[in-house]
Amino acid sequence: MAQQPEQFKDFGLDSRLLTALDHMGFNTPTEIQDRAIPVILTGHDLIASSKTGSGKTLAFLLPAIHRLMKTRALSKRDPRALILAPTRELAKQVYVQLRSLTSGSSINIALVLGGENFNDQIKALRKEPHIIVATPGRLANHLDARSLMLGGLELLIMDEADRMLDLGFAKELNQINEAADHRRRQTLMFSATLDHAEVNEMADKLLKSPKRVAVGAANAEHLDIEKRFYLCDHLDHKQALLQHILATESYQQAIIFTATRPDTERLAALLQEQGLSTAALSGDMSQAERNRIMDSFSRGQQKVLITTDVASRGLDLLQVSLVVNFDMPKQAEEYVHRIGRTGRAGAKGTAMSLVGPKDWDAFKRVERFLQQDIGFVTIEGLAGKFKGIKPAARKFGPKGAANPAAKGAGYKGKASRKPAGKPVKALKDRSDRLPTGTGLGSDDGMAPLKRKKPTSND
Repeated sequence: MAQQPEQFKDFGLDSRLLTALDHMGFNTPTEIQDRAIPVILTGHDLIASSKTGSGKTLAFLLPAIHRLMKTRALSKRDPRALILAPTRELAKQVYVQLRSLTSGSSINIALVLGGENFNDQIKALRKEPHIIVATPGRLANHLDARSLMLGGLELLIMDEADRMLDLGFAKELNQINEAADHRRRQTLMFSATLDHAEVNEMADKLLKSPKRVAVGAANAEHLDIEKRFYLCDHLDHKQALLQHILATESYQQAIIFTATRPDTERLAALLQEQGLSTAALSGDMSQAERNRIMDSFSRGQQKVLITTDVASRGLDLLQVSLVVNFDMPKQAEEYVHRIGRTGRAGAKGTAMSLVGPKDWDAFKRVERFLQQDIGFVTIEGLAGKFKGIKPAARKFGPKGAANPAAKGAGYKGKASRKPAGKPVKALKDRSDRLPTGTGLGSDDGMAPLKRKKPTSND
């Protein structure tokens, strides 16, 4: 096993990059940087995974910039490197870090996002940027409009590839690959996990004999995050717990994850009434509004951010020391990304999850994903009656035989008490009665609240 470099200078990076890293306060590489940077510098394609907050952005930015500083371009007009990210917020954050690393150099960079003025982006692309950071949908729009050519692209980098595929960007990724299809292109794919069928299928199409690097399992326990789970009876109980947590816990900033935009707005209004400076963020806002809210929160102008999963990945907000899952996420992997907004860069964080009847199925998926038996804690005076949902027991006949109804027409056992020919009423699916990830409804012990149909995060 290779000895880990003690400093970034041990990689042989350009001195301008080392100076920028020094100004940013980075000296020692993380494990993913230690393992990925040498592979990228040697020109190999790479598929890599690492847990959230592990420093993977620098793992691909540093060797990419070094290459542009040290080698001659294949094309004078086409971009040399393209970095794709699944959401506008993550793309913007990568762009900000890229801008810090290239400050003072001759490298020209551009940011191309959905939701922003298309003609302004055309003007930026006409300036022939060396590096483009983009969301895949908008970049594909520019390829269609022929405002961008990728024939000379040297580096194609996909950040959070699993998330891009989950959001349905496979078509756009294939289109971008075909537009930049030449033998000298190097391709890097970063994913939260390598155990993702679509990621591996896409890697087979896009990468050439890639090296593989995996740092920690996707479900590995994050030792810098304290995790607590609370059982809740209904919406009012959840809100009482949330208000108690925010009033009694010690934290710098907090992110509260909920299911839909109406929920973010309702909770933000509730907390503002309690005197907490709070902002609400969701994917169906305009890009300008999303930028304004994230910039304001990152500068510490609000104590609490209420958001949908649009802010669950990639965002590096070092002042966030508390995350609360007001609604459990529908996908178990998303739980890991949500709580990963805290406990970053060696800091300690706390993640709390409120589990009501409608969150139960989602909670069990998280428990299976983490491969842990998760216990619950209570707050004095706020303990609820809900204790979880027991799985339906299977019925067995004599000597362990399965329920006769499952045997079909050929079963010769005791006749059914129901009249012949009358169909047996099907059991109602529990998931219809207890949908996950909402925290609202008549099963909460209160009148149901109507919600707007959830919208896409990006």
